[in-house]
Amino acid sequence: MNDRVTKITKSVTRRSLIAAAGGAVAMGVLGRGAFADPIQDVLKQRATEWSDGFDAAVVSAPEVRTNVPIMSPDIVAAVENAILQYSDIVARGGWPVVPAEQGLRVGARGPAVTALRQRLIISGDLSVANGVSDAFDTYVDAAVKRFQARHGIPADGIVGNTTFAAINVPAAVRLNQLATNLTRLQMITKKVPDRFVMVNIPAAQIEAVENGYVAQRHTAIVGKVDRPSPIVNSKITQINFHPYWTVPASIIRKDLIPIMQKKPNYLTDYRIRIYDRSGNELNPAQVDWFSDEATNYMFRQDPSDENSLGLVKINFPSPDGVYMHDTPHKGLFNEEARFDSSGCVRVQGIRELIVWLLRDTPGQSREQIDEQFRNYQRLDVQVTNPVPLFWTYLTAWAMSDGVVHFRNDIYGLDGLELYAQTNTTPL
Repeated sequence: MNDRVTKITKSVTRRSLIAAAGGAVAMGVLGRGAFADPIQDVLKQRATEWSDGFDAAVVSAPEVRTNVPIMSPDIVAAVENAILQYSDIVARGGWPVVPAEQGLRVGARGPAVTALRQRLIISGDLSVANGVSDAFDTYVDAAVKRFQARHGIPADGIVGNTTFAAINVPAAVRLNQLATNLTRLQMITKKVPDRFVMVNIPAAQIEAVENGYVAQRHTAIVGKVDRPSPIVNSKITQINFHPYWTVPASIIRKDLIPIMQKKPNYLTDYRIRIYDRSGNELNPAQVDWFSDEATNYMFRQDPSDENSLGLVKINFPSPDGVYMHDTPHKGLFNEEARFDSSGCVRVQGIRELIVWLLRDTPGQSREQIDEQFRNYQRLDVQVTNPVPLFWTYLTAWAMSDGVVHFRNDIYGLDGLELYAQTNTTPL
């Protein structure tokens, strides 16, 4: 255990220690004073023989979602407790590596399933009471779904490449992730407003929070690795219905020029107009697309169903020029890895968020907002009470009920490679 984690562990108050003991059941441990080694508990039990048909009981994955916002002082205390629990897991040797030889699902048998069961017991996803077996039964299916939900993976109960990668991240890495994110959480929760919007970039998720509770959650699409979404601390001030989209300079160079070299009608098909520095509109045929000439012009897309911003844009002051918006490509929200933008954030179900943001703005009832979405008329609405906005980078957090969440360090800001072991699947 490194010095940073040791210091954090020692600094946890008596209150946190008591809470950690209380929440240890969710992690498969009993607290520091009466720790039970989950692996030994499992090995001491009589191996359970399962029929060829496996367990026929209907078992569902325990709920891991709550209405408690991630930006909450309660989450800070929960992460402190999780650090104690994961410190004990690391001290006891961590968890076994699950051989990533083939996909595992209900009906599978073998040593890999035995290792999977042990791994899920140690992390608290599978009850010790279910016993040792080499069978992937419905109890394991429910435990895998719970694990997947905690790690932002579609909860289908199938252990494929993404789940193998997450399940074989060493316990020491997860412990240091918690320590790193505890520091971040302590900073951003020092003064939490009553009403705000929070975008968690690694989770590609949005929370609209009011009076300490999550009023809405939205799936998001955030920046690519080479075009990351920045950290933001601002206020939402304006909503643009049926906006124009001005193509950023980076996209002109990296995307638009190569597309026009292959598809000369692209700009016309997608209603993107070209303007020179004097505001004169140019014909695409006037531009030499096999040079950098296009970088001297402004490209603006007219409002339409094909507009890259969709039907609405959420504005806020930002030195990076980023914003939140709708998208015509709704299918992208179903992707497992939603890191596909050039830095801005796309919002699934954005209409509900707009209604929530404009609640206090005169002339913006639900009926009026619905009509504004339908009529295709350009309209800019100033938010009467600007809503605080935070784009954060949190790859690990915990809930007061003991559920611990992890996400991939997509931008490599956690420094976790120092703690990864060579015999496991890296982040």
